[in-house]
Amino acid sequence: MTGSSSKIPYLPRRIAGLERLALNLWWRWNRSARLFLRYDIDPVLWTAVRHNPVAMLRQIEPGQLAELAKDPAFLAKYDAVMEEFDRALTSEDTWFRRSYPEMADRTIAYFCAEFGLHSSIPIYSGGLGVLAGDHCKAASDLGVPLVGVGLMYHQGYFDQKLNLEGWQEGSGEAFDPVDKPIEHVVGPDGKLALATLRTGGRDIHIGAWRLNVGRLHLILLDTRLEENHPEDRELTYRLYGGGREHRLKQEWVLGVGGVRVLRTLGIDPTAWHANEGHAAFMMVERLRELVDGGESFEDAMAEVRARSVFTTHTPVPAGHDMFAPELVDAVCGSYFDSTGIDRATFSQLGHHPTIDHGRFHMTAAGIRLSTHVNGVSAKHGAVTRDLWTPMWPGRDASAVPIRSVTNGVHVGSWMAHSYMELLDRHFGPDWGRHDEDGFWEQVLDLDDAAVWEIHIDLKKQLLDFCREQARSRWKELWKEAAHLVGAGTLLGPKPLTIGFARRFATYKRAHLLFLDEERLQRLLTDPHRPVQILFAGKAHPADDQAKAVLQRVWSATRDVRFEGRIAFVEDYELHLAHRLVQGVDLWLNVPRVPMEASGTSGMKAGLNCVPQLSSLDGWWAEGFDGTNGWALPLAEGADDEVDRHDHESLFRILEREVVPLYYDRDDRNVPTGYVKRMKNALRVAASRYTTRRMVQEYARDFYVPALAGAREMDDPPTDATIAPPSGDVIPITPSVSSGD
Repeated sequence: MTGSSSKIPYLPRRIAGLERLALNLWWRWNRSARLFLRYDIDPVLWTAVRHNPVAMLRQIEPGQLAELAKDPAFLAKYDAVMEEFDRALTSEDTWFRRSYPEMADRTIAYFCAEFGLHSSIPIYSGGLGVLAGDHCKAASDLGVPLVGVGLMYHQGYFDQKLNLEGWQEGSGEAFDPVDKPIEHVVGPDGKLALATLRTGGRDIHIGAWRLNVGRLHLILLDTRLEENHPEDRELTYRLYGGGREHRLKQEWVLGVGGVRVLRTLGIDPTAWHANEGHAAFMMVERLRELVDGGESFEDAMAEVRARSVFTTHTPVPAGHDMFAPELVDAVCGSYFDSTGIDRATFSQLGHHPTIDHGRFHMTAAGIRLSTHVNGVSAKHGAVTRDLWTPMWPGRDASAVPIRSVTNGVHVGSWMAHSYMELLDRHFGPDWGRHDEDGFWEQVLDLDDAAVWEIHIDLKKQLLDFCREQARSRWKELWKEAAHLVGAGTLLGPKPLTIGFARRFATYKRAHLLFLDEERLQRLLTDPHRPVQILFAGKAHPADDQAKAVLQRVWSATRDVRFEGRIAFVEDYELHLAHRLVQGVDLWLNVPRVPMEASGTSGMKAGLNCVPQLSSLDGWWAEGFDGTNGWALPLAEGADDEVDRHDHESLFRILEREVVPLYYDRDDRNVPTGYVKRMKNALRVAASRYTTRRMVQEYARDFYVPALAGAREMDDPPTDATIAPPSGDVIPITPSVSSGD
């Protein structure tokens, strides 16, 4: 796999390795490399380019680089970082190789529609993409032999702007790949087009970009090639853009095109992981390969299932893609004409057990074509088994073979540097690799004043960031002074600061705080114990109900009754997310149970000693232990009844527990009771909710069995039959299923 020529116009030979370092996101989670790039080259320029080393090295004066190449102190740091970099990428002493030496030279393909790895490459919309990015980083750390496959969205998701009425408007322009840490992938023939799909009566040529994530590569598929029809070039233009046909084509390119591009590049995965239903066509293409290669349909199904892992991330119906039969025919029809899989067989692969009408259900296909299926928290696993029980008729939900791997977050990416230094001083530099039971209990012995001092500094950094963001938008975009108030310029470091930042969807209930605005006003404007709230997040461009909730929050930021103590920070992305989870005092997450699959933002907050107040849903249903935050008691009834109950519980907890504990200070002005909750938030998050633990579970329970092609645990759905190309009707499952 070869890349493009040098991206950096000038680098002295002595420090030429800076380009290789800048083009690998390993620096983002390695502290030595991150601090070196931030402080030892050009700190002012580093801030100006939003922490993008490629852009920094392209813009820096050549004379400045020449001077650095002669500076002994700089060179000593450079050599140390490059030595650590090379060791991280080449060492064979990895967790995976030590644990599974016989599997270490095989490859796992990890398909996902979005990846959130760095703000300079905005090919993510929210939690799914950030989770995928953290998964890749942890796989690199552990030596898990992963290759990622996604799409190269040249315009990203969308840039959020709120108009004068507070209505979200999406805009955006294509980012320039030249100053980003990505490179074109060139095929063996020297051309950019690596694979071809025929759809809609014409060929789509697929190229790719490579993004280096530590030890592993992420392959980003691209249809923006000259050979393609103008409409087809737009398929990799924007994440989740366009209508249903556009979406189906994107997923067709991701799944079928992704397999073909890997084949062209000589990458031959042994196991395959589809992270959400968007990638299910990857399994269909592998099934086609085997059937066209002479395998019987039944054997091909068994082989694909044995080597496939499928993760579903949401119980929300709108989160599962379904495509009408006429749309499938228009986009995928030629596939049936030229392969060993006919139209009827293909349709049955995406058959939903209870929703008929012939629509192709991507999640159903993912489940049907995978032996290894999981939800993303213990509660979500149970909810998923209930939802998909009809695929195993007559079976109790507890016997449905869908398991769970609770999500985690990547410590090196999300924990503030100042907290890492504190842990260094107390536990030594290798504290991040400690997995043994009881190790993280020691954080309860950290000095309260030291923890609080770090937290207040991070809080000030967050508020400074909000003011600078407001200053920039005032200069470039805003037309009225009320924007400045609504962006948080009146917030101060002393009041209890609540953070609510996530994708705006109605079930996440940002409106819950506003059901009694007089009570909210009293909470926020108490002269002795004031409270302030920072909101951020984007509504899906097609979700007008969510946009209306966002507009309600926006209106509150301009309401004089709240005295400027409610703020909404526009254009939520990774750069802002890091500051929010590190700088607020309390993380608020109040989804309507059981609609939250996991909710990893609270884990990120916990890694930064920020306790959470949340519904008992997703990871919090298993992660809350009474010491690391607060939980809303479960309620039953109609949605409006549950909302009223949860609103009352939320305010009761805030008024009687959170606010008093925060303002109860000792003679050092340290809220020792609150700091105890903060330290317990760190204890729980660091011990149980990291991607290190998560990827180890995937490796042990799913990847290694899939790499081995194990079929002894195979327990396929029994809800339908499939007519293979021969015309004989065969069940999807053996006639006798274990577990019944």
